[in-house]
Amino acid sequence: MKRLAIIGAGYVGLVTSACFAELGNKVTCVDVDAAKIQKLQRGEIPFYEPQLAEIVQRNAGAERLAFTTDLAAAVRACEVIFIAVGTPMRADGHVDLSAVRAVARSIGEALNGPKVVVSKSTVPVETGEQISAIIREHAVEQHPVAVVSNPEFLREGSAVSDFLHPDRIVVGIEDSEAELVMRQLYAPLDAPLVITDVRTSEMIKYAANAFLATKISFINELANICEHVGVDIKLVGRGIGYDQRIGTQFLSPGIGYGGSCFPKDVRALEQLAVEHDYPAPLLHAVEMVNRRQVERTAARLERELGGLRHKTIGVLGLAFKPNTDDLREAPAIALIRRLLDRGAAVRAHDPIANAPARALLGNDVAFCEDMYETARGSHALVLATEWNEFKSFDFVRARPTMAGDLVFDGRNVFDPEVVNAAGLRYLGIGRERRRRGVRTTS
Repeated sequence: MKRLAIIGAGYVGLVTSACFAELGNKVTCVDVDAAKIQKLQRGEIPFYEPQLAEIVQRNAGAERLAFTTDLAAAVRACEVIFIAVGTPMRADGHVDLSAVRAVARSIGEALNGPKVVVSKSTVPVETGEQISAIIREHAVEQHPVAVVSNPEFLREGSAVSDFLHPDRIVVGIEDSEAELVMRQLYAPLDAPLVITDVRTSEMIKYAANAFLATKISFINELANICEHVGVDIKLVGRGIGYDQRIGTQFLSPGIGYGGSCFPKDVRALEQLAVEHDYPAPLLHAVEMVNRRQVERTAARLERELGGLRHKTIGVLGLAFKPNTDDLREAPAIALIRRLLDRGAAVRAHDPIANAPARALLGNDVAFCEDMYETARGSHALVLATEWNEFKSFDFVRARPTMAGDLVFDGRNVFDPEVVNAAGLRYLGIGRERRRRGVRTTS
């Protein structure tokens, strides 16, 4: 058992705190937001993530997990300190490292002995060196401090499982004793350890997210071409996905990627390249294709409906992906804003994210209690987030209540023939309107 302080009770910090406690460590989770800490002390989780509430409550009850606003006390009491604060994007495209720097300064001021300081936050190359320099600068007494890069690879909606069953653990480290500490921490997970230097570890995180974002933009670009040449992108994706060099994951076209990671990290990596006199045209194109996908969706709806003014659009799904209530950079939110700007009325429903979306969009949108209420009175129904419950949508039931007949499948999960059989028009991403009878076998 080790004593860990994890600074930041956001998505990464809270999941990391709960899971390390689940592995038997004594964990103190720290945040400057007193209201958030009070809620966590009462067992209230500030966001939706499957399994997280149960793990937090179990480990808090076993006194392996505690929450506090006292960063200095946590630093003094613990041997390993994780930095898991937010690194949002600034307006100029740079990563905002102010929270990371502030935590590093506080660690230095509270330093009372040897520490291992681990950066979990997603940060640009060279940030580890900055953290180390800030700690040394503000330390009242000099003690050995090993700064480690240990990027997270947690997917919202499956973060607990991803932590406890990782496909790899990346550790950037240049101190043999600190390496032993990290190996001991992660030993219960029995996962492959990728040991690198700090800079390489920082780059691995950006490289992973940028590559996945590239796959999404690639398949969306290809889907847009398929629409022009009468080809079904789903069959194309299946045909290339069997190639093990390509794989099937992240080959599902849609209205674009969102969330707290991909948009920010692609821009940050591009900005890092530009700062080193390399323009990074591929990364720029990835971001551009993604931005255009939402605008292209709005334009297609406008064309299909003969204009959007005085039309009602029902939107299924608001979160950027299923199994989360996270609206950051959510394509559905961006699409809704474009529809409203063009004079449309919007009805919307999300199984989890209605409340945060209402806080974000206000009274401009009619938020519905279920998917069939969303369809009622709509000239077009748009699937924006592929929650499982939407996949069983009964189009025969909904058809008489709709004001129009268009179903826009923004995630390509519906069967066009089922939609058409209900007397509705199907429109997907990169799918021809009439099937050519192409068959595949498993």
